[in-house]
Amino acid sequence: MLKLGETQELMIVKKVEFGVYLAESEDSEEKVLLPRKQVPELAASGDHIEVFLYKDSQDRLIATTNKPYVTLGGTAVLEVKDVSKIGCFLGWGLEKDLFLPFKEQTYRPKKGEKILIALYKDKSERLCATMKVYHYLKNRSGYVAGDEAEAFIYEISDRYGAYAAVDNKYSGLIQKKDMQGDIRPGQILNVRVTNVRDDGRLDLTARKKAYLQMEPDAKMILERLKKYNGVLPFDDRVDPEIIKNEFGISKAAFKRAVGHLLKEKRVEIKDGKIFNCSE
Repeated sequence: MLKLGETQELMIVKKVEFGVYLAESEDSEEKVLLPRKQVPELAASGDHIEVFLYKDSQDRLIATTNKPYVTLGGTAVLEVKDVSKIGCFLGWGLEKDLFLPFKEQTYRPKKGEKILIALYKDKSERLCATMKVYHYLKNRSGYVAGDEAEAFIYEISDRYGAYAAVDNKYSGLIQKKDMQGDIRPGQILNVRVTNVRDDGRLDLTARKKAYLQMEPDAKMILERLKKYNGVLPFDDRVDPEIIKNEFGISKAAFKRAVGHLLKEKRVEIKDGKIFNCSE
């Protein structure tokens, strides 16, 4: 059986002027053309060739020896080559660009942008891309709590947090309570696994372990003090929501960083305010 969107090893069963026809065996009824420019030198009838099957601009099944960046049901980060009124066209390693329909977009990507997609077959049996990748991502990654990884942020939920694809293929989430700073779709973050759920999905954080994150947080507070002319109008007893809005970190992280700065005598607290002592 010829498998659209997949890589197969097929046999040369017929040579013609414009290429060769491939099939699973000599007596197979299903055949697919491998164009002449794709045929390896010295290839002969009976030889087996590994090819990828897709459809050409006239919707005919065709084979190629080029390796696509993604196969059916898989995920990959691809570059937007062109944008039209009906969707986008993505580079995926083949001559014909991959179509991303308007209805399969979770936001409107721009030309030159890199986005995470999954490859699927539409109702007309054509290969298309979708940005709705949640159900295509794998759950069993082999990562454990404490491991560090790279994650592509593909969607932001006001309710749950930032959905991420670890290594572009494993399902992960930075929960809303753990989101720090400005996180947006299309970002690639260095993350740490905080928990592996029963279903294998990963809970993530973009923050380092507390003792490692303390110095960057302290530096951020000093930078913010400069914008406030050396005086923050609140101390470390302030409401957690104010800290979250102002710095994008938790109250516990804020208290650790302020405590670190106090110990080094770079700030002082008085009258409910934090003063910069390092200038």
